[in-house]
Amino acid sequence: MKYCPKCKKLYNDENAMCIDCQKQTVPVEDKNTPVFLMSAGGFELQRVRAALEDAGIPSDQKRHKRIPSAQAVTGVDYGDADILVPYQAYEKAYDVCIGIGAIQEEGTEILDEQGQALGDKNDSIDEQLEEMSGVKRTTMRVILAVFLLFLITLAVFGTDFITGIIKSLFG
Repeated sequence: MKYCPKCKKLYNDENAMCIDCQKQTVPVEDKNTPVFLMSAGGFELQRVRAALEDAGIPSDQKRHKRIPSAQAVTGVDYGDADILVPYQAYEKAYDVCIGIGAIQEEGTEILDEQGQALGDKNDSIDEQLEEMSGVKRTTMRVILAVFLLFLITLAVFGTDFITGIIKSLFG
C-alpha cells in the first residue's frame, strides 16, 4: 500500500500520485504511520472518535479550518477535521465506521421502516402526485386548495382584527 505524506490518504501500489493534492505517494513502511480514515465535524466527529476509542483504536484529528465565532458562542468547534488512525488499525477502524453508519459502502442503500430507500423520498410534490391514483390525486388537490383558502382567510381576518385593535387604541 502507498499513502500521500501530505493528506495521509491510502492508495493502491499502482497510484504514483495523490488524486487530491498531486503529491508523490510513498509506500507505507511503518505500521504506526497515521493514515486518513474519514472527514467529520461537530457531533459526528465526537461520535466517530468515541466509537474508535471503544474499539481500542487510537485516533487523532487534523483540523481543516476553525470557526472561532461559532466556537466562542456555543463552546463547540464545528469545523471539519480529518480523522487519522494507525495503518495497522485501518481495516478495523473502517469496519467500526461502517458499523455505526459514519461510512457507507459503495452500492448499499439505507432503508426506512417500510423498506424504501431514503434517497427515494426527495421527489417533488408534482412527482408524488403523478405516482398517486386518480382518486388520491384529486383528494390531495382538494385538500391543498382548501388549505390555501384557509391561509388566505386567516390573513384577511387577522389583518382586519389587528387594524380594529389599532383603531380602538388611537380612535
